[in-house]
Amino acid sequence: QMQLVESGGGLVQAGGSLRLSCAASEVTLNTYTIGWFRQAPEKDREYVAAINAMSGGLREYAESVKGRFTISRDNVKNMVYLQMDSLKPEDTAVYYCAASIGGTWRLDKNYSFWGQGTQVTVSS
Repeated sequence: QMQLVESGGGLVQAGGSLRLSCAASEVTLNTYTIGWFRQAPEKDREYVAAINAMSGGLREYAESVKGRFTISRDNVKNMVYLQMDSLKPEDTAVYYCAASIGGTWRLDKNYSFWGQGTQVTVSS
């Protein structure tokens, strides 16, 4: 059973940056599409970004984060990252990484494995 672990969350002022990391134990991440999702209090979970398996040459972003967030993967380190720049208070949420073997990237139902999440809080 794959276990994903997110890290790198924290408290940051608006305009600041954070880099989230997604790690897996005993599983090679590069065979999966990896997505990042987030959930703010009293809101539904929403798609943030995803990167394709293997090369990571294909990336997709939600409109709300396009131009500010960058997803990447390091297959040697077996890690996926989400670099978040120009953060806004509305980015405050618990961020989750998830692994998928197929289907539309924006749909959380296509992701079979999820981490526990890391809290990101952006103060104004």
